[in-house]
Amino acid sequence: MRQLRVLALVNENLVPPDSMEGKSEREIDEWKTEFDVITTLKELGHQVEVLGLSDDLSPIRNAIHKSKPHIAFNLLEEFHGVVTYDHAIVSYLELMRQPYTGCNPRGLMISKDKALTKKILSYHRIPSPRFAVFPVGRKVVRPKKLPFPIFVKSVIDDASLGISQASVVYDDRELAERVAFVHEHTMADALAEEFIEGRELYVGVIGNDRLQTFPVWELLFTKSDIPLIATRKVKWDRNYQEKLGVVTDLAQNLEPQVEKQIGRICKKVYNSLDMSGYARMDLRMRPDGRVYVLEANANPNLAFGEDFAESAEKSQLTYEDLLTKIVALGMRYRAPWKI
Repeated sequence: MRQLRVLALVNENLVPPDSMEGKSEREIDEWKTEFDVITTLKELGHQVEVLGLSDDLSPIRNAIHKSKPHIAFNLLEEFHGVVTYDHAIVSYLELMRQPYTGCNPRGLMISKDKALTKKILSYHRIPSPRFAVFPVGRKVVRPKKLPFPIFVKSVIDDASLGISQASVVYDDRELAERVAFVHEHTMADALAEEFIEGRELYVGVIGNDRLQTFPVWELLFTKSDIPLIATRKVKWDRNYQEKLGVVTDLAQNLEPQVEKQIGRICKKVYNSLDMSGYARMDLRMRPDGRVYVLEANANPNLAFGEDFAESAEKSQLTYEDLLTKIVALGMRYRAPWKI
Protein backbone atom coordinates (compact mmCIF):
# COMPACT_ATOMS: atom_id res chain seq x y z
CA MET A 1 0.00 0.00 0.00
CA ARG A 2 1.19 3.52 -0.79
CA GLN A 3 2.12 5.83 2.04
CA LEU A 4 -0.95 7.62 3.38
CA ARG A 5 -1.78 10.56 5.59
CA VAL A 6 -3.64 8.94 8.49
CA LEU A 7 -5.66 10.81 11.11
CA ALA A 8 -5.85 8.58 14.21
CA LEU A 9 -8.93 9.42 16.29
CA VAL A 10 -8.56 8.45 19.96
CA ASN A 11 -10.06 9.40 23.30
CA GLU A 12 -8.16 12.37 24.71
CA ASN A 13 -7.27 10.32 27.81
CA LEU A 14 -5.86 7.50 25.67
CA VAL A 15 -3.34 9.37 23.52
CA PRO A 16 -0.37 7.00 23.83
CA PRO A 17 3.23 8.02 24.58
CA ASP A 18 5.95 7.50 22.00
CA SER A 19 7.38 4.58 23.98
CA MET A 20 6.28 1.99 26.55
CA GLU A 21 9.63 2.31 28.33
CA GLY A 22 9.21 2.94 32.05
CA LYS A 23 5.46 2.38 31.99
CA SER A 24 3.68 -0.11 34.29
CA GLU A 25 1.47 -2.91 32.94
CA ARG A 26 -1.56 -1.11 34.31
CA GLU A 27 -0.63 2.10 32.49
CA ILE A 28 0.06 0.24 29.25
CA ASP A 29 -3.27 -1.62 29.42
CA GLU A 30 -5.10 1.72 29.23
CA TRP A 31 -3.72 2.75 25.84
CA LYS A 32 -2.13 -0.39 24.40
CA THR A 33 -4.53 -0.61 21.46
CA GLU A 34 -3.86 3.00 20.49
CA PHE A 35 -0.11 2.53 20.90
CA ASP A 36 0.00 -0.68 18.86
CA VAL A 37 -2.10 0.69 16.00
CA ILE A 38 -0.37 4.07 15.76
CA THR A 39 3.15 2.66 16.12
CA THR A 40 2.54 -0.03 13.50
CA LEU A 41 1.02 2.42 11.02
CA LYS A 42 4.11 4.61 11.38
CA GLU A 43 6.38 1.59 10.90
CA LEU A 44 4.47 0.82 7.70
CA GLY A 45 5.53 4.22 6.42
CA HIS A 46 2.29 6.15 6.88
CA GLN A 47 2.26 9.74 8.11
CA VAL A 48 0.14 9.54 11.27
CA GLU A 49 -1.45 12.48 13.08
CA VAL A 50 -2.95 11.58 16.46
CA LEU A 51 -6.04 13.51 17.53
CA GLY A 52 -7.39 13.17 21.07
CA LEU A 53 -11.11 13.91 21.40
CA SER A 54 -13.64 14.26 24.22
CA ASP A 55 -16.64 16.52 23.64
CA ASP A 56 -15.80 18.81 20.72
CA LEU A 57 -16.04 18.01 17.00
CA SER A 58 -14.23 21.11 15.76
CA PRO A 59 -10.74 19.54 16.07
CA ILE A 60 -11.81 16.88 13.56
CA ARG A 61 -12.99 19.49 11.10
CA ASN A 62 -9.81 21.52 11.56
CA ALA A 63 -7.56 18.49 11.10
CA ILE A 64 -9.40 17.41 7.95
CA HIS A 65 -9.13 20.89 6.40
CA LYS A 66 -5.49 21.38 7.43
CA SER A 67 -3.97 17.93 6.89
CA LYS A 68 -6.33 16.51 4.25
CA PRO A 69 -5.91 12.91 5.51
CA HIS A 70 -6.46 10.06 3.11
CA ILE A 71 -8.10 8.04 5.91
CA ALA A 72 -9.24 8.54 9.51
CA PHE A 73 -8.35 5.53 11.64
CA ASN A 74 -11.24 5.41 14.09
CA LEU A 75 -10.26 4.19 17.55
CA LEU A 76 -13.02 6.06 19.42
CA GLU A 77 -15.52 4.06 21.47
CA GLU A 78 -17.47 6.96 22.96
CA PHE A 79 -18.03 10.72 22.79
CA HIS A 80 -19.01 13.01 25.66
CA GLY A 81 -18.47 9.85 27.74
CA VAL A 82 -21.47 8.16 26.07
CA VAL A 83 -20.80 4.85 24.31
CA THR A 84 -23.84 5.11 22.03
CA TYR A 85 -22.46 8.33 20.49
CA ASP A 86 -19.71 6.50 18.60
CA HIS A 87 -21.91 6.25 15.51
CA ALA A 88 -22.37 10.04 15.53
CA ILE A 89 -18.63 10.55 15.11
CA VAL A 90 -18.61 8.33 12.04
CA SER A 91 -21.70 10.10 10.72
CA TYR A 92 -19.79 13.38 11.06
CA LEU A 93 -16.87 11.91 9.11
CA GLU A 94 -19.30 10.96 6.35
CA LEU A 95 -20.77 14.48 6.35
CA MET A 96 -17.20 15.75 5.95
CA ARG A 97 -16.70 13.25 3.11
CA GLN A 98 -13.76 11.78 5.02
CA PRO A 99 -12.95 8.06 4.50
CA TYR A 100 -12.52 6.18 7.78
CA THR A 101 -11.79 2.71 9.11
CA GLY A 102 -14.22 0.35 10.78
CA CYS A 103 -17.97 0.10 10.84
CA ASN A 104 -20.40 2.51 9.21
CA PRO A 105 -22.83 4.62 11.31
CA ARG A 106 -25.87 2.43 10.70
CA GLY A 107 -24.08 -0.78 11.64
CA LEU A 108 -22.61 0.85 14.75
CA MET A 109 -25.96 2.18 15.91
CA ILE A 110 -27.81 -1.10 15.38
CA SER A 111 -25.19 -3.43 16.85
CA LYS A 112 -24.66 -1.22 19.91
CA ASP A 113 -28.33 -1.68 20.84
CA LYS A 114 -28.34 -5.29 22.05
CA ALA A 115 -32.14 -5.54 22.20
CA LEU A 116 -32.59 -4.24 18.65
CA THR A 117 -29.85 -6.60 17.50
CA LYS A 118 -31.68 -9.58 18.98
CA LYS A 119 -34.95 -8.55 17.32
CA ILE A 120 -33.22 -8.39 13.96
CA LEU A 121 -31.54 -11.75 14.54
CA SER A 122 -34.94 -13.25 15.36
CA TYR A 123 -36.41 -11.83 12.14
CA HIS A 124 -33.62 -13.47 10.13
CA ARG A 125 -34.02 -16.75 12.02
CA ILE A 126 -30.52 -16.54 13.47
CA PRO A 127 -30.37 -18.52 16.74
CA SER A 128 -30.04 -16.29 19.81
CA PRO A 129 -31.05 -16.76 23.47
CA ARG A 130 -34.61 -15.81 24.44
CA PHE A 131 -34.70 -12.40 26.11
CA ALA A 132 -36.65 -9.56 27.71
CA VAL A 133 -35.85 -5.88 28.24
CA PHE A 134 -36.54 -4.21 31.58
CA PRO A 135 -36.58 -0.39 31.20
CA VAL A 136 -35.38 1.88 33.96
CA GLY A 137 -38.22 2.76 36.33
CA ARG A 138 -40.44 -0.15 35.34
CA LYS A 139 -41.48 -3.11 37.50
CA VAL A 140 -39.65 -6.34 36.72
CA VAL A 141 -42.12 -8.91 35.43
CA ARG A 142 -40.49 -11.95 33.86
CA PRO A 143 -42.18 -13.36 30.74
CA LYS A 144 -43.23 -16.98 31.23
CA LYS A 145 -41.28 -18.01 28.14
CA LEU A 146 -38.01 -16.78 29.64
CA PRO A 147 -36.63 -19.67 31.74
CA PHE A 148 -33.98 -19.66 34.45
CA PRO A 149 -31.04 -19.38 34.66
CA ILE A 150 -31.05 -15.88 33.21
CA PHE A 151 -28.12 -13.63 32.36
CA VAL A 152 -28.62 -9.89 33.07
CA LYS A 153 -26.62 -7.06 31.51
CA SER A 154 -26.92 -3.51 30.21
CA VAL A 155 -28.73 -3.14 26.92
CA ILE A 156 -26.06 -0.78 25.54
CA ASP A 157 -22.77 -0.91 27.47
CA ASP A 158 -19.81 -2.95 26.28
CA ALA A 159 -16.43 -4.07 27.65
CA SER A 160 -18.43 -6.19 30.14
CA LEU A 161 -19.46 -3.14 32.16
CA GLY A 162 -21.66 -4.28 35.04
CA ILE A 163 -21.08 -7.98 34.33
CA SER A 164 -19.94 -10.37 37.07
CA GLN A 165 -20.67 -13.89 38.24
CA ALA A 166 -23.74 -12.41 39.96
CA SER A 167 -25.11 -11.56 36.50
CA VAL A 168 -26.48 -15.11 36.28
CA VAL A 169 -29.67 -15.35 38.35
CA TYR A 170 -31.81 -18.35 39.30
CA ASP A 171 -35.11 -16.97 40.61
CA ASP A 172 -37.35 -13.92 40.36
CA ARG A 173 -35.97 -12.27 43.48
CA GLU A 174 -32.42 -12.46 42.16
CA LEU A 175 -33.63 -11.23 38.77
CA ALA A 176 -35.24 -8.12 40.27
CA GLU A 177 -32.13 -7.38 42.34
CA ARG A 178 -29.77 -7.73 39.38
CA VAL A 179 -31.95 -5.62 37.11
CA ALA A 180 -31.93 -2.91 39.79
CA PHE A 181 -28.13 -3.19 39.96
CA VAL A 182 -27.78 -2.71 36.20
CA HIS A 183 -30.16 0.25 36.26
CA GLU A 184 -28.26 1.91 39.09
CA HIS A 185 -24.70 1.25 37.89
CA THR A 186 -25.07 1.70 34.12
CA MET A 187 -28.02 4.11 33.99
CA ALA A 188 -29.40 2.00 31.15
CA ASP A 189 -32.19 -0.49 30.55
CA ALA A 190 -31.42 -4.09 31.48
CA LEU A 191 -31.33 -6.98 29.02
CA ALA A 192 -32.22 -10.35 30.55
CA GLU A 193 -31.54 -13.36 28.35
CA GLU A 194 -31.60 -17.11 28.70
CA PHE A 195 -28.19 -18.24 29.99
CA ILE A 196 -26.70 -20.77 27.59
CA GLU A 197 -24.53 -23.33 29.34
CA GLY A 198 -21.59 -24.37 27.20
CA ARG A 199 -18.54 -23.06 25.37
CA GLU A 200 -17.88 -19.33 24.87
CA LEU A 201 -16.71 -18.69 21.30
CA TYR A 202 -15.54 -15.62 19.41
CA VAL A 203 -15.29 -15.17 15.65
CA GLY A 204 -13.65 -12.27 13.84
CA VAL A 205 -15.28 -11.06 10.63
CA ILE A 206 -13.68 -8.61 8.21
CA GLY A 207 -14.89 -7.06 4.97
CA ASN A 208 -17.43 -4.77 3.35
CA ASP A 209 -19.11 -6.83 0.65
CA ARG A 210 -16.88 -9.92 0.44
CA LEU A 211 -16.54 -11.23 3.97
CA GLN A 212 -13.84 -13.31 5.61
CA THR A 213 -14.16 -15.06 8.96
CA PHE A 214 -11.17 -15.86 11.12
CA PRO A 215 -10.71 -19.18 12.95
CA VAL A 216 -13.02 -19.74 15.93
CA TRP A 217 -11.53 -18.55 19.22
CA GLU A 218 -12.53 -19.79 22.67
CA LEU A 219 -12.55 -18.52 26.26
CA LEU A 220 -11.38 -21.05 28.84
CA PHE A 221 -10.93 -21.08 32.63
CA THR A 222 -8.15 -23.60 33.19
CA LYS A 223 -8.03 -23.28 37.00
CA SER A 224 -11.71 -22.97 37.93
CA ASP A 225 -15.08 -24.58 37.26
CA ILE A 226 -17.20 -21.48 37.96
CA PRO A 227 -19.69 -20.54 35.19
CA LEU A 228 -17.86 -19.48 32.06
CA ILE A 229 -18.65 -15.77 31.82
CA ALA A 230 -16.55 -13.01 30.29
CA THR A 231 -16.93 -10.66 33.25
CA ARG A 232 -15.21 -7.30 33.48
CA LYS A 233 -12.61 -8.79 35.84
CA VAL A 234 -11.99 -11.69 33.44
CA LYS A 235 -11.27 -9.19 30.67
CA TRP A 236 -9.25 -6.57 32.52
CA ASP A 237 -7.97 -7.81 35.92
CA ARG A 238 -4.62 -9.55 35.51
CA ASN A 239 -4.62 -11.02 39.03
CA TYR A 240 -8.12 -12.43 38.54
CA GLN A 241 -7.11 -13.84 35.16
CA GLU A 242 -4.21 -15.64 36.82
CA LYS A 243 -6.45 -16.96 39.61
CA LEU A 244 -8.94 -18.51 37.15
CA GLY A 245 -6.35 -19.48 34.56
CA VAL A 246 -8.09 -17.38 31.90
CA VAL A 247 -7.03 -18.40 28.40
CA THR A 248 -8.35 -17.42 24.98
CA ASP A 249 -7.04 -19.51 22.11
CA LEU A 250 -7.95 -21.39 18.97
CA ALA A 251 -11.05 -23.50 19.66
CA GLN A 252 -10.21 -27.19 19.69
CA ASN A 253 -12.18 -30.28 18.66
CA LEU A 254 -14.71 -28.52 16.46
CA GLU A 255 -16.00 -30.65 13.62
CA PRO A 256 -15.30 -29.08 10.18
CA GLN A 257 -19.02 -28.85 9.42
CA VAL A 258 -19.59 -27.06 12.74
CA GLU A 259 -16.87 -24.53 11.93
CA LYS A 260 -18.43 -23.90 8.53
CA GLN A 261 -21.86 -23.49 10.13
CA ILE A 262 -20.46 -20.97 12.63
CA GLY A 263 -18.78 -19.04 9.82
CA ARG A 264 -22.04 -18.89 7.84
CA ILE A 265 -23.97 -17.71 10.91
CA CYS A 266 -21.44 -14.96 11.65
CA LYS A 267 -21.49 -13.66 8.08
CA LYS A 268 -25.29 -13.66 8.16
CA VAL A 269 -25.26 -11.65 11.41
CA TYR A 270 -22.77 -9.18 9.91
CA ASN A 271 -24.95 -8.62 6.84
CA SER A 272 -28.22 -8.54 8.80
CA LEU A 273 -26.90 -5.72 10.99
CA ASP A 274 -25.53 -3.80 7.99
CA MET A 275 -21.97 -3.90 9.35
CA SER A 276 -18.77 -3.04 7.49
CA GLY A 277 -15.04 -2.91 8.17
CA TYR A 278 -14.49 -5.49 10.89
CA ALA A 279 -16.31 -7.03 13.85
CA ARG A 280 -16.22 -9.81 16.42
CA MET A 281 -19.16 -12.12 17.04
CA ASP A 282 -19.70 -13.60 20.53
CA LEU A 283 -21.40 -16.99 20.60
CA ARG A 284 -22.21 -19.86 22.95
CA MET A 285 -22.31 -23.51 21.97
CA ARG A 286 -24.25 -26.03 24.01
CA PRO A 287 -22.87 -29.56 24.60
CA ASP A 288 -25.28 -30.84 21.93
CA GLY A 289 -23.59 -28.57 19.37
CA ARG A 290 -26.34 -25.95 19.07
CA VAL A 291 -24.87 -22.47 18.53
CA TYR A 292 -26.40 -19.19 19.77
CA VAL A 293 -25.33 -15.65 18.89
CA LEU A 294 -24.89 -13.42 21.94
CA GLU A 295 -23.57 -10.15 20.52
CA ALA A 296 -22.08 -8.51 17.45
CA ASN A 297 -19.24 -6.17 18.36
CA ALA A 298 -18.30 -3.56 15.76
CA ASN A 299 -14.73 -2.26 15.84
CA PRO A 300 -13.42 -4.75 18.44
CA ASN A 301 -10.13 -4.46 20.33
CA LEU A 302 -7.26 -4.22 17.83
CA ALA A 303 -4.37 -4.52 20.28
CA PHE A 304 -1.50 -6.75 19.18
CA GLY A 305 -1.77 -10.13 20.93
CA GLU A 306 -5.49 -9.81 21.65
CA ASP A 307 -8.15 -12.21 20.32
CA PHE A 308 -8.98 -10.44 17.05
CA ALA A 309 -5.37 -9.98 15.96
CA GLU A 310 -4.38 -13.46 17.15
CA SER A 311 -7.18 -15.15 15.22
CA ALA A 312 -6.30 -13.08 12.14
CA GLU A 313 -2.76 -14.37 12.39
CA LYS A 314 -4.12 -17.93 12.22
CA SER A 315 -5.55 -16.86 8.85
CA GLN A 316 -2.03 -15.87 7.75
CA LEU A 317 -2.63 -12.17 8.36
CA THR A 318 0.21 -10.61 10.32
CA TYR A 319 -0.62 -7.62 12.51
CA GLU A 320 0.80 -5.35 9.81
CA ASP A 321 -1.30 -7.12 7.17
CA LEU A 322 -4.41 -6.81 9.35
CA LEU A 323 -4.08 -3.05 9.79
CA THR A 324 -3.28 -2.64 6.09
CA LYS A 325 -6.44 -4.57 5.20
CA ILE A 326 -8.55 -2.48 7.60
CA VAL A 327 -7.21 0.73 6.04
CA ALA A 328 -7.86 -0.60 2.53
CA LEU A 329 -11.44 -1.53 3.43
CA GLY A 330 -11.99 1.96 4.80
CA MET A 331 -10.67 3.51 1.59
CA ARG A 332 -12.93 1.28 -0.54
CA TYR A 333 -16.13 1.55 1.54
CA ARG A 334 -18.89 3.04 -0.60
CA ALA A 335 -20.32 5.66 1.74
CA PRO A 336 -23.49 7.43 0.51
CA TRP A 337 -21.48 10.50 -0.51
CA LYS A 338 -19.45 8.35 -2.92
CA ILE A 339 -22.51 7.04 -4.76
